Amino acid sequence: MAKKQSRRFLTLLAVGLVGVGLTAAFWPKPTLVDLGKVRTGSMMQTVDEEARTQVRDPYVVSTPIAGHLLRVDLQPGDHVVKGETVVARMMPANPSALDVRTREQARAAIAAAEAALRVSEADLNKSVADRDYARTDLERAKSLFEKGNIPQATLDRANSQMRSADATVDTARAAISMRIADLNNARATLIGFDDVGHYTGAGTSEAIDLPSPITGVVLRVIQQSETILPAGAPILEVGDTGSDLEVIVELLSTDAVQVDAGDKVLITSWGGDEDLNGTVERIDPWGFTKYSALGVEEQRVNAVIQFTGSPESRTTLGHGFRVETKIVVWEADETVIAPSSALFRDNGAWAVFAVENGVAVLKPVVPGRNNGIDAQIVQGLKAGETLILYPSAGLAVGAKVASRTAQ
Repeated sequence: MAKKQSRRFLTLLAVGLVGVGLTAAFWPKPTLVDLGKVRTGSMMQTVDEEARTQVRDPYVVSTPIAGHLLRVDLQPGDHVVKGETVVARMMPANPSALDVRTREQARAAIAAAEAALRVSEADLNKSVADRDYARTDLERAKSLFEKGNIPQATLDRANSQMRSADATVDTARAAISMRIADLNNARATLIGFDDVGHYTGAGTSEAIDLPSPITGVVLRVIQQSETILPAGAPILEVGDTGSDLEVIVELLSTDAVQVDAGDKVLITSWGGDEDLNGTVERIDPWGFTKYSALGVEEQRVNAVIQFTGSPESRTTLGHGFRVETKIVVWEADETVIAPSSALFRDNGAWAVFAVENGVAVLKPVVPGRNNGIDAQIVQGLKAGETLILYPSAGLAVGAKVASRTAQ
């Protein structure tokens, strides 16, 4: 009998243990969620974009004449002083080589100029002879007039012929000067690349110095090797990276309409230990089409940002450096802030799931500004409340929840 009671007790005990185990296994457990806190503090909304630095007024030093550029010794980053530092030197261009036809045409032009000069010299000899005759005739007329043998009109005519003869001589001499100039021009045409003796001693062998137009640094050397360049060819570019540096940012047109001149800018990820400050100077009134890395067509607008801090804080920045900008389009102090990931739409309105005593409670809210990380709460929450982040579609009102990080 005792053995039968003992067996019954063990059976009941085993059934009880199984029941307790099954109850524990199928007992509802709290849903694990991520939690966040509502807080009070300052908040800002920014437009974030990659940007690059640039010198506002770069100067390109170019060749003033066509000539032979000597090798440029300056390197990018070298300091230059306005009007003192010689950034480049060049020589006048040597005459080009003459082909056979050009050389023969030049020789024919020289022969024609020499012949014209001989004609002018002959005209001068004739005009001198006519003037000598007119002078003799005038002296004879004066003698006869004094004796009363000729009238006043005859003497006046002799004076007129003398003045005409003098003018003819002057004209002949001027014609000779013109013919000599034509002859020199024709001879200069004949000077070729191989006629070194014609132009090395003419005072054109001195190099032309090109001074720096501003005080700053060399940004880049466009042409460093010794070469022949036409007039207006760029040689190097100089600029002032200390006080003339600015930031150019390409904003999406939908973001550009939110930005105003004078907005505060935070310049980050430029390589320094601290962020730099700036302000928006202007937004261009026209946009342009640009394709993103994924091939998406975008409308972009250039905005110019000026640094507001001391130049000593950014001495290592140069022209064309990459930076990241955060343009502040809105900011507020002492406002209620909730994580943006806690907000969701409920029947067309905004709501959140708050946690009270381990239970999810639905609360309608009125959000203000949202920067993608934090959201301003105008109505519905107060600081210190706990919210469920990333609420799932299956989360119901009144469901028990627990923090995922507490497990």
